[in-house]
Amino acid sequence: MKRKYGIAGVLLSAVFALSACGGGGSTGGNPLDTTSAAPTGSASGAGGKAVIGSFDFDESVLLGSIYAQALEAKGVQVEEKPRIGSREVVYDQVKSGGLTIVPEYNGNLLAFIDQKDTSVTTDEVNTALKSKLPAELEVLDASPAEDKDSLSVTKDTQTKQSLNSIEDLAKVSKNMILGAPPEFKKRWEARFKEVYGLEFKEWKPTGPTTADALKDGSIQVGNIFTTDPKMTANNLVALQDTKNVFAAQNVIPLLHKSSANDTIRTTLNGISAKLTTESLLEMMQKISVNKDEPATVAKEWLTTNGLG
Repeated sequence: MKRKYGIAGVLLSAVFALSACGGGGSTGGNPLDTTSAAPTGSASGAGGKAVIGSFDFDESVLLGSIYAQALEAKGVQVEEKPRIGSREVVYDQVKSGGLTIVPEYNGNLLAFIDQKDTSVTTDEVNTALKSKLPAELEVLDASPAEDKDSLSVTKDTQTKQSLNSIEDLAKVSKNMILGAPPEFKKRWEARFKEVYGLEFKEWKPTGPTTADALKDGSIQVGNIFTTDPKMTANNLVALQDTKNVFAAQNVIPLLHKSSANDTIRTTLNGISAKLTTESLLEMMQKISVNKDEPATVAKEWLTTNGLG
């Protein structure tokens, strides 16, 4: 569900990218201008060069800044182009060499490349990705960190109903109201009934107010993304999806293959090894709730993990 865009989204993203300030690169200008962005000779020299792009949401900007600052510490000349827009725009820029690196999500990237692929687990998704990416592109190691759909409940509901997994939820779901984005029921009702036997008393289209609806008790189960800061703020718990209805959504670096070198690959793999869902949630809490700048939060995380 997350980060999938239609034609209108592509057009809006392109307009935004062409009209906005163009990101944080030292040269400024149009972030989609492949003439200025192309990392010519980026694989040469001791550290090399890299142009790092990100999607138009805070978490992607944060991850791009983590990549950028870690690479700069290794002597790589970095140009950042944050908030370029949708996957349709960003993917083409990496493929053409206008961008060297973008932080991606393995499940959604695979769905973008092949909508019919049925891979679910992290290993399955990564294997499929590596076999289906065009020759110009490569993905590196996937991190344990995921930002994915969840069925979540309050801590109080979890305790009272002894809920740890969606399988546990099936025993009591007929007495519960589920809140989610409007499209969730159509996309997922049949699948959850088939796999887990889930049936709810009612489905409510709560959209971005889902976490608040859980907190005030107007719903008992909510579809929330796992790194949403309201998970922590509202004391919510994501139930374990033991049968993998929701495909893996691990953070993974996507690279223009010929523009990257061993320093870039080793550094990014080092980041992926230490990036967890919990740390991503903590960082997003600082950005969304405390209003800290993504670059500041990125620097703190890199320092704490010995990568800065």
